[in-house]
Amino acid sequence: MDACCHYVMSTGEELLRSRGLRVTRPRLAVLDVLAGGGHLEVDEITRRVRARLDSVSTQAVYDVLGALSRAGLSRRIEPAGSPARYEARAGDNHHHVVCRGCGEIADVDCATGSAPCLDPNTAHGFEVDEAEVTFWGLCPTCQARRSADD
Repeated sequence: MDACCHYVMSTGEELLRSRGLRVTRPRLAVLDVLAGGGHLEVDEITRRVRARLDSVSTQAVYDVLGALSRAGLSRRIEPAGSPARYEARAGDNHHHVVCRGCGEIADVDCATGSAPCLDPNTAHGFEVDEAEVTFWGLCPTCQARRSADD
């Protein structure tokens, strides 16, 4: 195994196997990249995976991300006007805040401990297991930039 995935090998292997997924070098590398944190676009994930494995196609990264998302090992978010992004934090029904200025995205825990957003008044027969709430505003850097421009 390449050094790229050495320290996450047992954890990555265990995660993949626990979800019924085959252990592959691209899957381990993508898990490693996502474990680094952030809300990453596919191009950035691909660039980081290539730095670890040298050769992997963009389509292979899309395939891995799809498998990881379906298995609950990653989460795909798509804020309005932005390409899809992926993160390792999945399954806890957290939300996001997006900067209108630079596009930075940060995690926001559910406003109350009971996740009231998962109990809509009318679910139309759906069994709701996740809600996507996106807060919009300006990050501290863009706020400072705006104040400097005034």
